[in-house]
Amino acid sequence: MSVFTDETRERAREIIARYPADRSRSALLPLLHLVQAEEGYVSPAGVAFCAEVLGLNKAQVGAVATFYTMYKRKPTGDFLVSVCTNTMCNVLGGQEVYDTLAEHLGVGHDETTADGTITLEHAECLAACDYGPVMTVNYDFFDGVDASTAVGVVDELRAGGRPMPTRGARLCTLKEMAVQLAGFADERDGAVADGGPGEPTLRGLRLAQQHGVSVPGFDPNTPIRSKAEADKAAAEAKAKAEATKPAPVEASAAPVKGGDGASAKIPAETSPPEPRDAQKAAAAGVAANEPAGDRKPAGDEAGAQERNLTEAKAGTDADGAGRADANETGAQK
Repeated sequence: MSVFTDETRERAREIIARYPADRSRSALLPLLHLVQAEEGYVSPAGVAFCAEVLGLNKAQVGAVATFYTMYKRKPTGDFLVSVCTNTMCNVLGGQEVYDTLAEHLGVGHDETTADGTITLEHAECLAACDYGPVMTVNYDFFDGVDASTAVGVVDELRAGGRPMPTRGARLCTLKEMAVQLAGFADERDGAVADGGPGEPTLRGLRLAQQHGVSVPGFDPNTPIRSKAEADKAAAEAKAKAEATKPAPVEASAAPVKGGDGASAKIPAETSPPEPRDAQKAAAAGVAANEPAGDRKPAGDEAGAQERNLTEAKAGTDADGAGRADANETGAQK
């Protein structure tokens, strides 16, 4: 079992301190990146470590670690090469790029080269359709690649080089990237890039400027309101709407002649009232279902686990005795 360094434990405490005491579970995602930064993947020891520092059980941590693809469950290479094979990139040659790399490296999806340098994976989408076909190395983009340029990138990586991504800073290892994803600054020289968006991304803006298309009344310099200011504005708007709301229309008093010639009143068109039984059912449902919260589910406390096990054992013993009595009665019959 891996023992995490004092630095990792200190960083874990720093991560947990970012969240309110009753919201400590929210620290799980960055903590998983933190253990991946030390081991290169989320090992069983990493799951146990996260469970220990957050007061969870390992099943709860494992459920999260297996849900997100950025958490690797087995040792991963220094450089994670992801090739988009989804619709747009596939049409533009993404599958050919992936197949060429798989043959060149001698590995398949989610497999690592023998030297531990490259882990190859095909990605469903890398959210860069306007630059397709694309691939990423530790989540930094290489745009408009073809089979030849992709092979050149991985060969340079295996030779110890750090090719420059199309957008972003110079490449770092997967462990170094995990430190950043855990919320800590990258101290390497040139770690922060100044590059701007590419022309494909700006194409829509260019067309809007060319044809004078804009959002009516939009001011890009409008400051973003705080939550308190937004809540106050919403309350004022609601009060204003209630004040200007027209009174409900009663039954029309216009007389009409009935079949017998007598005057009658025709009720105005209004939405039918909701049946009382439906109102009662809705009220009962609200009362029986508390709002969602961030409380820890059953299983976090040892006392609850012991009590459940005791009750389950008692129930099992009672069922066993009941079955024995039933068998004896049946035999006598």
